[in-house]
Amino acid sequence: MEIKTEKERVSNDIYYNNLLLESRKRAQRRNSTSFGSQKVELSDYLLSPTGYESVVYTFYFVSIPYVIGALFLFIVIARLSFNNFMLIDFNSFFIVWAIGYEIIASILLIIIFIAFLKYNDD
Repeated sequence: MEIKTEKERVSNDIYYNNLLLESRKRAQRRNSTSFGSQKVELSDYLLSPTGYESVVYTFYFVSIPYVIGALFLFIVIARLSFNNFMLIDFNSFFIVWAIGYEIIASILLIIIFIAFLKYNDD
């Protein structure tokens, strides 16, 4: 066996310590929960009486996007004028609902992205 110089020994110690540190980090990553593996309960965010969740969630799914779509049409298209708002054809329920659905989906995606940025897995 050769006798190594002090510089080689220090270099080998640093390399060995870095290997240990990396293996510990990998073990911690495997044990920690990721942002996507969190459990999300819909009942934590929406009010619904026990036993009637399916009825209430269906009502929410239909009514909330429609109301948001109608508000968007009133504020942006009719420019807060009730007379102009009454000129809009509301016979196409699906179009108004789709406008509201897209607005809600965009807002939810932004909220999820912000929550992802703030997520700390420690």
